Amino acid sequence: MIGIVTDSNSQLPPDLVARYEVEVVPLTIIVDGRELAEGVDIDADVFYDLFASGTPSVATSQPSPGQFAAAYERVAAKGATEILSIHIGSAISGTLNSARLVAGDAPVPVRLVDTNTSSFGISCCVWEAADAVRAGASIEEAATVAETVGASVGNVFVVSALDLARAGGRVVVDEASVAEGIPVLSLDGGDLKVVATVEDVDAATEAMAEYCTRAELGDRLRIAVGLADAGAGVLSQALEDRVAHHPSVVEVVHYRIGPSVGVHTGPGTVGAFFWPVR
Repeated sequence: MIGIVTDSNSQLPPDLVARYEVEVVPLTIIVDGRELAEGVDIDADVFYDLFASGTPSVATSQPSPGQFAAAYERVAAKGATEILSIHIGSAISGTLNSARLVAGDAPVPVRLVDTNTSSFGISCCVWEAADAVRAGASIEEAATVAETVGASVGNVFVVSALDLARAGGRVVVDEASVAEGIPVLSLDGGDLKVVATVEDVDAATEAMAEYCTRAELGDRLRIAVGLADAGAGVLSQALEDRVAHHPSVVEVVHYRIGPSVGVHTGPGTVGAFFWPVR
């Protein structure tokens, strides 16, 4: 039996957590000096409500090795004889290193996967790997599936709180271009790049949809559309409507942009992940 572990930066929806019995190790969200476990002590609604009366000091911290040790013990206690541990890219976070420090001492063998992506991109890897396990794949075959998806999954998003992304040190933008409009962004490895600059919601919708459905990506795509809070609802719905009718899109799913991503992007963010269907 192969057990699956991931981290909370994956934004893995509760229905997928339950479907595949995934153990989710929480990142720590630091709010004005208070340390809170993502998905345990703080969820998306509580996090974004903090911005209603100002801009709190927010940051993230990777899970400790001890948290991973406890997670591996729980999964083994449920009957797993092997563990597939799929995580945020090592170029983005030290989470995978925390897991690596204790993987060798786990009760059962642990196969670590560096997805080289973040947020729902990790969920894409977990989802496809879990399906492969259900279909009878070995742990190495499932790990290869996760790594392949991680290498092929793309992303695009618009943030309202660009200052938070800059504070995270990951935005490399031409200030003049930002002054001219709204930057449409994509995370490439550990860096953000501007893929378009637009003037309004309609143009943002079109730019994001075109980026998700480029011809070179293939003719069978799965797309996940995520939003931070209610303030992002108009753009999120417009993007979903636009991509759902594209001939290459076979499925559109939804996710919530949680605190460990919102720390860098803030309220009003809309994003999409897209990947070829195997």
